[in-house]
Amino acid sequence: MTTAIDLRAGMTYEKDGKLIKVLESNHHKPGKGNTLMQLKLYDIRSGSTVQTTMRPSEKIELAEMVTKTVQYLYTQDDLAYFMDMESFEQYELPTASIEHEAKYLLENMQVEIEFYGTEVIGIILPGTVNLKVTETQPSIKGGSVTGGGKPATLETGLVVNVPDFISNGETITVSTANGTYQKRA
Repeated sequence: MTTAIDLRAGMTYEKDGKLIKVLESNHHKPGKGNTLMQLKLYDIRSGSTVQTTMRPSEKIELAEMVTKTVQYLYTQDDLAYFMDMESFEQYELPTASIEHEAKYLLENMQVEIEFYGTEVIGIILPGTVNLKVTETQPSIKGGSVTGGGKPATLETGLVVNVPDFISNGETITVSTANGTYQKRA
């Protein structure tokens, strides 16, 4: 058991037979009244997102999640396929449930897959990934890191803002938490 004030993005809990993942958690103190936790929640099984508030002292039962290292194979139709590297067992996830994560996935990439009992819930990406720039404006000679930057489309379709000196074909490191440019790879 934990309390609502301890909930952080990425945590999963069970309530009324629903498996809920916390997307955002904010501590809110209105001018009058008691402190509240403002939460953006995702119902894993139904795919719905809802915003709600809870009292900070409200008790929450965290879900027992198990992770396993797998390799991303491919996406076909509305399913993404992953394979356990030890047992060669394959798992499939609806692409709608990993919409955010799919922007960072490359074939043969290793990720963590989450299970709730035997049910596949989602994936956990590494903190950063290396992706190739497929389209951006020509680089500016003498461009600095501190400049305004320019948009770049990466090999997965993700668009990030990069410094002016980055050009097509370069590989860059991108944060999976917020989708920002980190450095050249």
